[in-house]
Amino acid sequence: MSAYDPLSGYLRDILDQPAALEATRQGLENGLELNGLPQRLAAGDFNTLVLTGMGSSYHVLQPLYYTLAGYTLAGRGLAVVLLETGELIHHAAQVLHTRTLVVAVSQSGRSAEIVRLLDAAAERGASVLGVTNTAGSPLQQRSAAHILTQAGAEFTVSCKTYLSALLGLRWLAAALTGESLAAVGEAARPIAGAAQAYLAHWPEYTARLEERLAGVEHLFLVGRGASLAACGTGGLITKESAHVHAEGMSSAALRHGPLEMLDAHCFVGVFAGEEPTRGLNRRLYDELASYAIPAGWIDSGPGADACDLPAAPAGLRPILEILPVEMMTLALAHLRGRRAGDFSRGGKITLTE
Repeated sequence: MSAYDPLSGYLRDILDQPAALEATRQGLENGLELNGLPQRLAAGDFNTLVLTGMGSSYHVLQPLYYTLAGYTLAGRGLAVVLLETGELIHHAAQVLHTRTLVVAVSQSGRSAEIVRLLDAAAERGASVLGVTNTAGSPLQQRSAAHILTQAGAEFTVSCKTYLSALLGLRWLAAALTGESLAAVGEAARPIAGAAQAYLAHWPEYTARLEERLAGVEHLFLVGRGASLAACGTGGLITKESAHVHAEGMSSAALRHGPLEMLDAHCFVGVFAGEEPTRGLNRRLYDELASYAIPAGWIDSGPGADACDLPAAPAGLRPILEILPVEMMTLALAHLRGRRAGDFSRGGKITLTE
């Protein structure tokens, strides 16, 4: 069966991402009911803010983490912690106490780690703000407040839910820092259209990527700051959708060891990102070219290449950064005679630790 079979659930989900973004945007514009948690945070009721999730629901928190880590609340003695839920519940549960606000992200809202987290938070008196795509899930029902995204049902690989969660967390970042929600809503209006314009070229993009990725056995996705969301999620979804070894890491981390193993069988996707590290990312990309290492520069561009992103405000750029990686997963799977996104050992929801 062709990897580009129109019946592929993963491909359908990729192409449905603009609709998921628009549905989520409209839902967010109708207002957030956060049960006074942002006001309590600003008033100093909480001294610890824990951001947590698993898989793409962990990586999706990177932009929010960098926003809050640099926010003036840090000067008020607020500790901002980013932890995988599986590590938090077993090795760092001491950060959960009566002055802790937990932002927990889970597409299903009922993965094994999230349910255990809800139990631990209740026992220790921590407040949970849940971000989920599933109404009626334990995360939605047992959180002090929640954001419900509108991505709809998803086949296997996280794509619609990842983009919708990023958009929901952009709204949450504004709510927690006192930024105008109206301004965020206005900036977000074109984002679904931008994604649609990019995905309209998916057949050409995947065909060109097949040429560039032929013979590639290892994919590295590198960037800095908010782009680490796409790096981490991209590495994850490439492994599960195309069965190709992939790693997401910071551009700096690539220099600390992995650079030595790169050869013609590797491809490095370098996310341009934003200042102050954009120039450093470009230096790395140019260095890779000098070593004849296959690489792609993922940045706003004219749209002639799969690595050309539509223009977007800095705070919404991470939503679009995953799109070229999704094209890579389709191309890599097709090169191996697989239908991208078909699972053989697991399911959409991880119910076992």
